[in-house]
Amino acid sequence: MTRYLGTALAPIFALGLATSLSTPLLAQQAATGPAAPMTARDLVTMPRLGAPVASPDGSFAIYSVTLTDPETLARRSEHYIRSLAVMDAAPVRLDLGGPASSLAFGPDGYLYFLSDRPDQGSTDAEGVSEIWRARVAADGSTAEIGQVTDTGTALDGFALSPKGDAVTVWASVPRSCPTLACTATGERHLPGPGNGRLYEGSDGFVRHWDEWETPGTYNRAFVVRLSGGKAADLGTAIDGPAGEPGSLTGDVPTKPFGGSEEIAWAADGRSVFFTARKADAAEPYSTNLDIWRSKADGGAPENLTADNAATDTTPAVSPDGRWLAWLAMERPTYEADRQRIMLRDLRTGRVRALTQDFDRSFGSLAWTPDSKWIVATAQDVLDTPAFRIDPVSGRIDKLDLMAGNEAHIANVVPLSGGRLLFTRDSIGAPAELFLSVKWQQAKPLTQVASPKVGAMAATVTTRFSFAGAGGATVWGQITKLDGVQGTMPAILYIHGGPQGSFNDAWSSRWNPRVLASQGYAVISVDFHGSTGYGQAFTDAIGKDWGGKPLEDLQKGLAAALELDPQIDGDRACAMGASYGGYMINWIAGQWPDRFDCLVNHNGLFDNRAFYFSTEEKWFPRWDFGGSYAEAAETYEKWNPVNHIDRWKTPMLVVLGEKDFRVPYTQGLGAFTVLQERDIPAQLLVFPTENHWVLGAKNSLQWHDTVFAWLERWLKPDAADGDGGTGE
Repeated sequence: MTRYLGTALAPIFALGLATSLSTPLLAQQAATGPAAPMTARDLVTMPRLGAPVASPDGSFAIYSVTLTDPETLARRSEHYIRSLAVMDAAPVRLDLGGPASSLAFGPDGYLYFLSDRPDQGSTDAEGVSEIWRARVAADGSTAEIGQVTDTGTALDGFALSPKGDAVTVWASVPRSCPTLACTATGERHLPGPGNGRLYEGSDGFVRHWDEWETPGTYNRAFVVRLSGGKAADLGTAIDGPAGEPGSLTGDVPTKPFGGSEEIAWAADGRSVFFTARKADAAEPYSTNLDIWRSKADGGAPENLTADNAATDTTPAVSPDGRWLAWLAMERPTYEADRQRIMLRDLRTGRVRALTQDFDRSFGSLAWTPDSKWIVATAQDVLDTPAFRIDPVSGRIDKLDLMAGNEAHIANVVPLSGGRLLFTRDSIGAPAELFLSVKWQQAKPLTQVASPKVGAMAATVTTRFSFAGAGGATVWGQITKLDGVQGTMPAILYIHGGPQGSFNDAWSSRWNPRVLASQGYAVISVDFHGSTGYGQAFTDAIGKDWGGKPLEDLQKGLAAALELDPQIDGDRACAMGASYGGYMINWIAGQWPDRFDCLVNHNGLFDNRAFYFSTEEKWFPRWDFGGSYAEAAETYEKWNPVNHIDRWKTPMLVVLGEKDFRVPYTQGLGAFTVLQERDIPAQLLVFPTENHWVLGAKNSLQWHDTVFAWLERWLKPDAADGDGGTGE
């Protein structure tokens, strides 16, 4: 968020980072040496590293790379095997005989994966997603490629049991189905004869994220027994028999973003732990995810966290079977509460909060193979480092895995011998795979995107802090091309959430490096409400959306201009998405003379209309202090629509028609104001995108449109051109 001046500059930390190709914006910034700056097409076509998987003995790893054709923008995946015993070993391309995703090793040494290739022996041209497996050798050779399941249902994911004699699979299946093979449609909301959807008031969600709901059909998980590498049955539902006492109705994994991290087998393979939230009329108002346990051979599941009405998620069982760890919040209906690590002794049933006194929110956790440590990641100021936690004493050690800043560490896989396999990315470079030995600083294992990035003009990111609202220390970052002479316009980058952060991480969407490569100084500020600075700082945005955050942004921009005289504060635009887009609308009415242009992507425009049209009701209820009827004064206090009489700054409005979080009518409302007030404006509408822009061609169009808009208002003669503020 933002606030006014007040520059108490703390020590500055500069990081030299490689950049990427871009189209030159200004003549004085075109000559940056032999290396070309990064372009939008470079960003869209940058190879993307997936999460690694390690062989059971830890001798080699397999990782996937998503490649995008630079001309057609079509995407495909390739898979590589890489020795973990020889640090300078070269990766070897892996041929799995067709499309493959969700790779995982089984205890039998086979590599299991999902594939939608036609069933073995079928004459069909296409298949549905089923589990396959292959024998993989360290040299990259494969053998015994075969199909494991033949359910006829498109599977979304799977988790193998520790003994390899069963697998948990999940898919979209009607609740009435006892197995994966079922003829029920689960479409009671389509009564006909027309194509109208008919919902009951008791249905709860009628649409969520970017999909209309199908009442009666859910993400459901089943235990499928395996014999000789083949499915021996059509699965036993882990949510219990439909309609029986104690059975669960809800999505497993949860929607819209839950995955394999929400499913965990017991070490003895006799039960499955999973995350779920009951699906009923209260679901749109509830963050009450729970950890459930179901016997692998069926029956009603047991709710292990029924005493906590807030979120419990991400179950992780220690390899020795002694402990169950998970992440838990304390305050119901607050989606940005601190996530503590909880620990249950599976022998005694005793539960304790392992990290109760640690003021950071953990986002992932994994056990070491010897069950002595939990390795977890959490945002900390502008980094996301890894922490080593003793499950007995609760001691927490922050790991120093990287030379320089930790940046963004993710996909941590603990291996034997105190080794850690993980990915690391930063503002300067996409993710690469690293290996740490005996908890020491890691060495790189891959060069998936590094050669491409290294050939581009370099950028530099500078971290800075200042005294923000109430005198609190607020952090920010400046990213710009390295070695460029002369001044450059300023872009104020405003993150969404609002409980989020523009931390030191790579993004395939809002990427500071590609924007800086156009010749701008990109300034981001982690205003009050941001994550990684303790829970009180995150909580501070509650009922204060346009207060302390705006003051922080104002002071942060002033601090950046004082710190770096190369930034031309008289040529400045601000841009943001989601809450960042809300802040753009708020700035338009509260700070109307500061910027030459604005970019509003899926931003809230009318808080009242937003409350009644968004799908997850717990979010506005927490942040504004209740429903609109209960807290109308707060909604209206921070409502951008109440200040449209002061709007004057040119604005680009971007929206996705499938965005149900901030419905696209919010963007249409802002655009209507711009039209009626004769303010220069553009409207970019993506019919197939949701709250994000994910398609390769759409991403390229997004960047081209945004870059053209910024150049229109920030080029040297903009003040003499078509309506810039001239500020």
